[in-house]
Amino acid sequence: MPSRTDRAVRVAVLADSDTRWKWGVLTARRISAEKAPAPTGFVLRGRATPTTRQLAETAVSDTAPREVTGAEFLREVRDAAERGEGYDVVVLALVGGTVRAVLQGIADLGLERRPVLVTGYVGVVYEKLADGLLLRHGADVVLANSRHDAERFRAVYEGVGADAGAVVEAALPFLGGAPHKPEPGRDTLVFAAQPSVPVTKAERAYVLRRLVEHARLHPDREVLLKLRSRPGEHTTHLEEFPYQKLVRDLPTPPNFRLVYGHMGEVLDRTDLLVTVSSTAALEALHRRVPTAVLTDLGVREALGNHHFIGSGLLTSFDALDRGAVPQPDERWLARQGVGAEGLPGGIPYERAFDAARERVAELLAGPPLPPVAPYYTPATAGGYLPGILARHRLDVDAPEPRESGVRRIVREAARGAYRHGVQRVAPVIRRLGEL
Repeated sequence: MPSRTDRAVRVAVLADSDTRWKWGVLTARRISAEKAPAPTGFVLRGRATPTTRQLAETAVSDTAPREVTGAEFLREVRDAAERGEGYDVVVLALVGGTVRAVLQGIADLGLERRPVLVTGYVGVVYEKLADGLLLRHGADVVLANSRHDAERFRAVYEGVGADAGAVVEAALPFLGGAPHKPEPGRDTLVFAAQPSVPVTKAERAYVLRRLVEHARLHPDREVLLKLRSRPGEHTTHLEEFPYQKLVRDLPTPPNFRLVYGHMGEVLDRTDLLVTVSSTAALEALHRRVPTAVLTDLGVREALGNHHFIGSGLLTSFDALDRGAVPQPDERWLARQGVGAEGLPGGIPYERAFDAARERVAELLAGPPLPPVAPYYTPATAGGYLPGILARHRLDVDAPEPRESGVRRIVREAARGAYRHGVQRVAPVIRRLGEL
């Protein structure tokens, strides 16, 4: 049988949110040969299905991905193989449970030559490390975004007796942009908001109030609150208390604004990036933009800012109000793979995906891949795995629903009702429960 590297390699990306779509498409490009065709894109229909605006804001593809259910995606993989146009690589830019379900679905297809299965994480891995990794086990390549993550990932797999050979050290695929260059007369602080960190209304109101106060204390500094989504949109995580709504009750000075847009473009004019634990901190550090990680709400696993212990970036609003600018620890940067070029032990970013690209090419050039062999099976997780698989209902033999205008309208109405419930009804119910 001829090698799959004898022709153009076909790559599919399946994502379940805007941020994972961005990660998936850029990862597909990084692990593919130079001048490879653009990947075929799919977004999973669900609560976090990105809107057209959100997809456009990622700025990673001129072609909109096709919205599918999990079963529809598996049918596409099967039918493409039957047409002789099978996908050689599938990038699963999904949450852990969905990765495990799709792995099972592809295994059940019984393809003569299945695709290379690639997965990973879209940013800082600060929660559910073991569970998320074990749900991803069975993929041929599990990308780690740094040397630090690669060591942690292998330790988890080896610690439960699972094969750790799929772990490949790489980097976040969306790092880049021009190094920070101060401009005379420009002083811009950007706070990178997160949908679910912090999670409570009181904590989010605190952050907002301190940002506004900082803007008042520094009238010559532009203070921008960079938001991930507009009201009614969802990202990877649910946002119960959007800053757009909290700010309505707060008088703000003229040098304070809410902004949207591509993070890379915002960083082009940023002189200090502030966050609780957003991956935007790594993007900023890679470009040598001064960066601060807040301790005001504590240094806690639930917030994710514990990831930055040892970074030299932890600070508070009080310190920022006094003009403090944290200085990053270069050894920490090198282990995280950001801004690491020229640092001891650092790998230049343009080489960060060499190992992953070589691994994929090796798998494509070899014999048909063995059956998918995940750690979670009915034997190892009989009380856990069945529920995960059942929730995803990946039955490729079930009748395919007929798409219609009415069905699309009903689906969008249901999605809107869900988002309304999360952001408006749920807080009311919670307050009633506290009476």
